[in-house]
Amino acid sequence: MALDHSKHLNSLGFAKSPAETRVVVAMSGGVDSSVVAAMLAEEGYDVVGVTLQLYDHGAALAKKGACCAGIDIHDARRVAEEMGFPHYVLDYENIFRDAVIDEFADSYLAGATPVPCIRCNERVKFKDLLQTARDLDADCMATGHYIQRKLGANGAQLHCATDANRDQSYFLFSTTPEQLEFLRFPLGHLASKHETRKLAAKYGLAVADKPDSQDICFVPNGNYAAVIEKLRPGAADPGEIVDQDGQVLGQHDGVIHYTIGQRRGLGIGGLSDPLYVVGLDVDNRRVIVGPKAMLATRRVPLREVNWLGDGGFDDVAERHISVKVRSTRPPREAILRPLSATTAEVELLTPEEGVAPGQACVFYETTGSRVLGGGWIHKG
Repeated sequence: MALDHSKHLNSLGFAKSPAETRVVVAMSGGVDSSVVAAMLAEEGYDVVGVTLQLYDHGAALAKKGACCAGIDIHDARRVAEEMGFPHYVLDYENIFRDAVIDEFADSYLAGATPVPCIRCNERVKFKDLLQTARDLDADCMATGHYIQRKLGANGAQLHCATDANRDQSYFLFSTTPEQLEFLRFPLGHLASKHETRKLAAKYGLAVADKPDSQDICFVPNGNYAAVIEKLRPGAADPGEIVDQDGQVLGQHDGVIHYTIGQRRGLGIGGLSDPLYVVGLDVDNRRVIVGPKAMLATRRVPLREVNWLGDGGFDDVAERHISVKVRSTRPPREAILRPLSATTAEVELLTPEEGVAPGQACVFYETTGSRVLGGGWIHKG
């Protein structure tokens, strides 16, 4: 009879005591990662807290509601002091600018709708920071993300969080199988954010009532255009608003102020039917508008596919799965057709509106909670 070794594993899945298990906790200064660090420290793990300084510290100090500002570094350090584990601040400004901010600006100017939080997880937190954790001889790295890691027949699997309202699977689809072996997500099983705050209060953390960050960390007040103008002077050059036939309907003050699917703020009233942004012609500085029906998309071309399912990605001609094309939308049924090891086409069984290049299309099981990977939407 096979022996059950599970009872010999600690809560992070290692066959040794917590005191002998080193875990690097990525600490943003918010309540989620603070609770993870405090929880693991209380359980007796050898915890090392690491906070990344991702952009200008001086400018960050005055900004609230974002994840990596000066106040957040202070909050993370204070949690480490209260719980008695070492804490380091790493200057990742250059890496962050090269890997995330520059691409954000360029893809936005190219008419895409980028999701920089995914690139940050992919290129900074789960790449450079994860390597730093290995350099510190850590057994694993833990984060405050709301997602679950479960062991399957072929290794670690990614699953949605128990609390669908907090689930962050859309932002973590590009996590590789190798990274997943090293990562831990201690909050993914919690039923609600209220439980996290209760834990923070239990550990006596000052951040227990700290508000959640809402903005992209380097975009104050959600004002994308102002950030792009600063990064790419001249990006707000005016141009024409045209219909699908090229007829000029009005003027705009910069393509960067518009996104696919936008209806408000077009400044072309007096028309019988509402018009939506259906395309952005960046080279000719044109915003293309049309009826809502033009937004409906059935076929979605993908590149940079990351596959987390079983077997090779292009082992079969097609798979029936569910997909999300926006983080805020529920999964919809679709057919996934691999074109190569990293490219694919998704056919949505029910057309979706506002599918935009630069966003992610994330794959899920049609039944169950498993995340199967995803890819980046492009113009095809």
